[in-house]
Amino acid sequence: MGKVNFAHDAIVHQALHIASHSGLEALSMGSLAEAMKMSKSGVFSHFGSQLNLQLAVLKKYHCEFDKQVFQPSMFVRPGLSRLRSLFSYSVQAVVFGKFAGCFYISCAAEYDNGPGPIRNELVNGVLRWRRAMELCVWQAIDLDQLQADTDPEQLVFDIYALILALQHDTCLLEKTNSITRAKEAFERILEQHCPEKVCTSVP
Repeated sequence: MGKVNFAHDAIVHQALHIASHSGLEALSMGSLAEAMKMSKSGVFSHFGSQLNLQLAVLKKYHCEFDKQVFQPSMFVRPGLSRLRSLFSYSVQAVVFGKFAGCFYISCAAEYDNGPGPIRNELVNGVLRWRRAMELCVWQAIDLDQLQADTDPEQLVFDIYALILALQHDTCLLEKTNSITRAKEAFERILEQHCPEKVCTSVP
């Protein structure tokens, strides 16, 4: 059973690598079998269908995103510090991640208009990401690090828009100053909602 699980994990990891560069729709049993030096039937036996393969890839990315973004941020104290951490690790995932940018963002163009289980899985991942940031905003309000009238949903919308622009500028336009621009814009957004001197005093 251990060898079977190891083989399955290796196949899914390779599938995620292919999909992150070529798109989830471009992923096929044939291309994956070729990359793994396996028979197509051997790959098929692990998943049973193209849909199951694609869902396995998205679930694998959930785990990778946890490791890259969520888990390290949990060691940072709640509030603005954790929000900054989530943003910083999100930036790292987009620019320096091992899967050619944020897979959630790149998949959105493929599935934003098509209902189905893949879109549902993708939506769950993105909402979990945004809700984590929204929780940090609520915590910051409770800690008087952000003004009481701050709208957490709007603030996270603004922050997420920065992350989308960062991926666009980094991956498509290949701009070299995107990280600096994103971080400066992030701080400007926070300053609009911070009580005087709080934003600069919270690392």
